[in-house]
Parts: sequence; C-alpha cells; structure tokens
Amino acid sequence: MLACVRLQSKKIGEINKFLSKFYNTNLEIYEKLKWEKLYENPIEMTEIIGIYADNLDDFDIKMWISLDKDIFVKISNKNANEIIKYLYERYPY
Repeated sequence: MLACVRLQSKKIGEINKFLSKFYNTNLEIYEKLKWEKLYENPIEMTEIIGIYADNLDDFDIKMWISLDKDIFVKISNKNANEIIKYLYERYPY
C-alpha cells in the first residue's frame, strides 16, 4: 500500500497558496479544496508534514496522513513531531 498525504480546506486558494510555498512555484490549483499525494516511501512525506506543522497558523487547511488502508490520522502541532519520529522508526530505510 502507498502512504498518502491529504490536504483539505474550506477556503478557495488556501491549498494552492500552501503548496506553492512548499514547492516554491505557483501550482495553479486555485479552485481545489482537496489535494492528495501518494508516496511509495513514507519517509518522503516527513518534509511536508514538518512544513505544515511549522506553518499551521498561516493557512486555513487540515492535513491527514494514511499509512494503512482506510485509516487516516489528522496532523496537528501536538502530534507532528511524534508522527515524524514514528515514520522513521516504522520505515528505517
């Protein structure tokens, strides 16, 4: 199974603003209220989780991740570091 990061917002343009800042380019997904990316290697998602946690107050978006089929965990300031640590322990490659 592939790991998944899902972003959602109720505000048009918020996901575009966050991802454009993260990728340092304008993605032109202004109308999208939902975005999802799949990862073969779950360690790759630690970067976007960290950036999200550091900028949580600047954007009106929510993030969930999934490592197992149909189970999503909401990312917050309180759990982001622990989840990143867990990813490195669970997938030490």
